[in-house]
Amino acid sequence: MKLDVIKLDGGKSGDIELSEDLFGLEPRADILHRVVRWQRNNAQQGTHKVKTRSETSYSTKKIYRQKGTGGARHGDRNAPIFRKGGIYKGPVVRSHGHELTKKFRKLGLRHALSAKAKAGELVIIEDAASEGKTAALAKQVKNLGWKRALVIDGSSVNEDFLKASRNIEGLDILPTMGANVYDILKRDTLVITKAGVEALEARLK
Repeated sequence: MKLDVIKLDGGKSGDIELSEDLFGLEPRADILHRVVRWQRNNAQQGTHKVKTRSETSYSTKKIYRQKGTGGARHGDRNAPIFRKGGIYKGPVVRSHGHELTKKFRKLGLRHALSAKAKAGELVIIEDAASEGKTAALAKQVKNLGWKRALVIDGSSVNEDFLKASRNIEGLDILPTMGANVYDILKRDTLVITKAGVEALEARLK
């Protein structure tokens, strides 16, 4: 598929032929869902924790005699049925992550790129270069109509562009190796530099 290449000032800078294997697939929601779920589960901390009856600080002395009270038999106040006792089968520190093959992760990224291309939310720019001035870049972004955009550059990111983009709400930039399904799908516009296209094709071939 062929797409126009533009500059940050809005001018046209030729066109580019995009790989059908990356940008021409029919997006599948089930594949995208599995990859996003894998990403979010790996990002979840899993540090929630409650105390079991062996960890609460009550005395372990038997609270009353075994027989003759008319009440149930109890050993100590750490039992789960008592107030401030241990919690039964509560959350413990653990990892929520699960495995997903590298092949499937690459497939998910291809479908995410294709979903943006099919929706008309893909923009190819000549390069992501700036003088490091936030005001100038913010004006260019506004003129281009990017409200929530992700910019994917080549193997490295232009430092001046990164510096200028930090205070612009809704604009993020990643190198090619940082490109991922979740960040691509949650933005309204996906912007890729020509260097980024080449690097993605090399990464996902």
